[in-house]
Amino acid sequence: MKLKNGGPMTNKIPHSPEKSIATNGITLVYDTFGKRDAEPLLLIQGLSWQMIMWDDDFCRALAAHGYYVIRFDNRDIGRSTKLDAAGVPDIAALFTALMKGEKVTVPYLISDMADDTFGLLDGLEIESAHVVGFSMGGMIGQTMALNRPNRVRTLTSMSSTTGNPALPPPTPEALSVITVPPPSDRAGFIDYFLNMWRILNGRLSVDNTRVVRYAELTYDRGNHTAGIARQIAAINASGSRKDALGSVTVPSLVIHGDADPLLPVACGIDTAEAIPGAQLLIIEGGGHTLPEPVWDKVLGAIVVHTQ
Repeated sequence: MKLKNGGPMTNKIPHSPEKSIATNGITLVYDTFGKRDAEPLLLIQGLSWQMIMWDDDFCRALAAHGYYVIRFDNRDIGRSTKLDAAGVPDIAALFTALMKGEKVTVPYLISDMADDTFGLLDGLEIESAHVVGFSMGGMIGQTMALNRPNRVRTLTSMSSTTGNPALPPPTPEALSVITVPPPSDRAGFIDYFLNMWRILNGRLSVDNTRVVRYAELTYDRGNHTAGIARQIAAINASGSRKDALGSVTVPSLVIHGDADPLLPVACGIDTAEAIPGAQLLIIEGGGHTLPEPVWDKVLGAIVVHTQ
């Protein structure tokens, strides 16, 4: 069933106000779309991106297919707990130590973020859910499938990676937009965000109006540079899941753009090859974003995979 975003079917989808749940020593802020008794589907966002980057219309379209859609702010982002007491990691020193094979200590790991997510499900009294993770969210989803597969009905890993160090690196331009701190003023941040999206968007057209709205919401809900540094540290210190993913038994779908400048398409192919029986969908022209022109293809693939 193809749905028109914002059409009469999706406009009737229930959307909860933002709520919070205490989990794993922190508090996560979340909201939901759809009926509580529908199949639960959990959306996990990537590095620095708040839950609102799962577009409201995208979430409504998913819910219209019969899911109880849950999205949330990861720790250190948006309105969830900020772990400022842990300090700000020296990312350059961290990279140097990891390249030398040295042991590093960071505020938390991807496995801790996976535990956050299980705690969110606990708070919602959900035993298991379909898990859809984007970028770092895909890493969290992979870790959930490895650590507690009984709680993951299906896994969809989007624009993500195994963490295999042999994979191609980001383009210098893409790397710069996620490592250089954004301006602190609202207008400057919006310009920065729009430029970041244009760089990450691959060969697809940019909906400036929609992206500016993402930027405004991100800034107004609270952009947190120190938290982004801690998330970067968690990603890199968690190492490779390449070998471990061979033990995944959860039905898995990998979606990746062939023009992704941050995590090149080889990262998605590597993920699909690492997980036994995983399906692979490559989005032609797709970058490291989820713009409206690809929603129908992505939604269709997720629906087929989860049903």
